[in-house]
Amino acid sequence: MIPYDLPPLFMAVWLFIYGAALGSFLTVCVHRLPPHESVWAAWRSLGDGPSHCDRCQKHLLMRDNIPIFGWLKLRGRCRFCKRSIPGKYPLIEFANGLLFVLVYMLEVPINRFAPFTQSCLACSIGPADLANGLGLSPVAFVNCRFLYHLVLVEALFVASLIDWDLMIIPDSVTLPPMLVGVTGAALFGKFWLVPVWFQDPSIARRLFMFLPKTWNTNWLTVRIPGWIELHPHWHGLAVSLAGFVVGGGIVWGVRIVGHFAMRREAMGFGDVVLMAMVGSFTGWQPVVVAFFIAPLLALASVAVARIFQPDREIPYGPYLSLGTLITLLGWRWIWPRVELYFSIGLGLLVMAVVMAALLIPMLYLFRITKRVLGYPDYTDDDFLDDDWTSADQLSHFAGETVDPQQGQWRSETWPGNATGRGQAQLNQWLRPGDNGIRQHWNRRGIALIPEWWRSLLSNRGTKN
Repeated sequence: MIPYDLPPLFMAVWLFIYGAALGSFLTVCVHRLPPHESVWAAWRSLGDGPSHCDRCQKHLLMRDNIPIFGWLKLRGRCRFCKRSIPGKYPLIEFANGLLFVLVYMLEVPINRFAPFTQSCLACSIGPADLANGLGLSPVAFVNCRFLYHLVLVEALFVASLIDWDLMIIPDSVTLPPMLVGVTGAALFGKFWLVPVWFQDPSIARRLFMFLPKTWNTNWLTVRIPGWIELHPHWHGLAVSLAGFVVGGGIVWGVRIVGHFAMRREAMGFGDVVLMAMVGSFTGWQPVVVAFFIAPLLALASVAVARIFQPDREIPYGPYLSLGTLITLLGWRWIWPRVELYFSIGLGLLVMAVVMAALLIPMLYLFRITKRVLGYPDYTDDDFLDDDWTSADQLSHFAGETVDPQQGQWRSETWPGNATGRGQAQLNQWLRPGDNGIRQHWNRRGIALIPEWWRSLLSNRGTKN
């Protein structure tokens, strides 16, 4: 029993406030972490001064940084230069506040004297009690576990936002939380959802009935090894490391097999590290469940997205993250439906080999079906196609603004050349620095540069 006297509404309000405030910090992480390849340099960039407007470079006032309400008060524009601030910032803050409330309400039983079995993490073979070697009370223990899983949820949220915008998952988003996952599992011992190893004795005896009778088969009658209760911290570390290996290995295997069969990259290496991080928090059984939930979510989303954006590449990281969140928060209801498959002990290795062997012909069948339907095969050299990409757009604008003397020896020529080409005024307006624009005003105070031309050449304001 968990004695808990705080009203649920009180907890929900404060959790939402904390989540929204942290969501404001997550928007900074989304913008500052991806440009850096080094993990240390990326995290050090988070301390490079307070948030500021990208256009006027002025720091945002403290009252303007209030989550959600600060953006609403400014009506989505910078206080100083009136440049628009994207509406995704208050949406991220609002969504993160809801995540805080959702995860806490499902993980921590909040009714007075609520039993531990009401938690979304409770299952038939989970930790038998909340006793721990750190001397924490049951209430403190479940709250520490909530914070532990919250690190995973926040990392998945940031990784999903970055992957959706840039099609990458930086190591700076996944490696530090992975260290927290392994360390926390070993330190607290009983954060695991299910044991690292268990089996159904009746199934195990039927699977290995062909073994010689002279062999020692006593291990077939053991459901859960005794060392798990005797050494909880070592078992917690084993759960985390097994999840790390299986989570990263299953995606890496699909990546290799998919590239072999499809002749193109099936999954990015960022997805490998992402699922390795998930496994370090949850263990290997939940990460396998999350991996199989993700494709169902992706197929449903792609079916809708193809209607509106048929040519857009869909990142897979957000669906892996959403599958993990569903697995974590729905574990109490998911586990009874998948427990049988994880109870076959060593038979899981045989099943994994068979599934890996079947994956290759399935992918080849997929390629053949595409050819029959008239769809071409894609390869890693598809960047040579005729589609107008973002790189083409940047090259186009760069070609439109080159120096007319670039690559040529400057010589004494008639000074009217620029006038004859219609570039005299343009050469006066543009110069290196200050975003390539020089403000010119006539005697009546009217800008010589049209408003539409200034908005075309200037950058959109963002909150960094």
